[in-house]
Amino acid sequence: MRDLSRRVFWLALFVAPLLRLPLQRLLLKPRAAMDPDSELEFEMPGVIRLYKSGRVERFDGTETVPPSPAGDPANGVASKDVVLDAAAGISARLYLPPGVEPGKRLPVVVFFHGGAFLVHTAASPLYHIYAASLAAAVPALVVSADYRLAPEHRLPAAYEDAFAALKAVVAACRADGADADAEPWLAAHGDASRVVLAGDSAGANMAHNAAIRLRKEPIDGHGDTVSGIALLHPYFWGKEPLGAEPTDPGYRAMFDPTWDFICGGKFGLDHPYIDPTAAPEEWRKLGCRRVLVTTAEQCWFVERARAYAEGIKKCGWDGELQFYETKGEGHVFFLPKHGTDNALKELAVVADFVRRC
Repeated sequence: MRDLSRRVFWLALFVAPLLRLPLQRLLLKPRAAMDPDSELEFEMPGVIRLYKSGRVERFDGTETVPPSPAGDPANGVASKDVVLDAAAGISARLYLPPGVEPGKRLPVVVFFHGGAFLVHTAASPLYHIYAASLAAAVPALVVSADYRLAPEHRLPAAYEDAFAALKAVVAACRADGADADAEPWLAAHGDASRVVLAGDSAGANMAHNAAIRLRKEPIDGHGDTVSGIALLHPYFWGKEPLGAEPTDPGYRAMFDPTWDFICGGKFGLDHPYIDPTAAPEEWRKLGCRRVLVTTAEQCWFVERARAYAEGIKKCGWDGELQFYETKGEGHVFFLPKHGTDNALKELAVVADFVRRC
């Protein structure tokens, strides 16, 4: 019981800063032997519970805000919720910057939200604010895609949805005026030759894996590359410590069980999905022309982000790499601290990267 309590305590330390929850809410509560619908199979306290019956409870990432079809008062960005692919069940929130002239084409950012593959949606307040801010800053069309969450849908479900979203966006941008089913904002203003895959944390992981898959599975009429990928504080991990990562088993217990839960034990910690360094030969086939990697000095995955950037340089990939690290900040700080100097600086880096793609 002592080992279990310690394990959950470290998991609590992992989750609390990311989701802005007080640590005392995340401490393990006594468990009693009960019926399957009340007996726990897995618990990330204060965030999610899976019961042995299969019932799931979420305690964070459930708050949502509506879109702003008439334009956000803060920046004039219009937003709406759409279905990108009804057959695949892919929905998204679209963001259109103000003042776009008829017929003008804009770069398109396909954005995947973070939340450890477990929580949040495109309508979560933090992600709504960020996507609208990015659309205004570039300016660009931002497609904040929803995807299936674990544990109801274990990986690779999220990866499948990410790739389906990319294909749907490209198809809509390429549609001509005769295609009545095409999403009108994308059909009128999306530039299929300037698509950027982006995301934070787990979403950055998804953007990377989508670009790897694109080179293996080209999109009909589009090809096997996008203009760029922007990996913001990417969620990468691995079986063995990397660089200056702590080797203490207690520290690593913050992360190892979470990945196993997300994928249902299907993919080990040495799988390229979570550890790109396990397959460096794939980087040479990355389906994009430019890569941006951002991280923060106190991010739990900072060593992984640094190693990813160095690996891209050395693998023989023929493209442009940009690396940006914020001192004195933690994992995805720019979401809860939006509007601060450091958050605005990082947003400017991302916006400039998209403009150049």
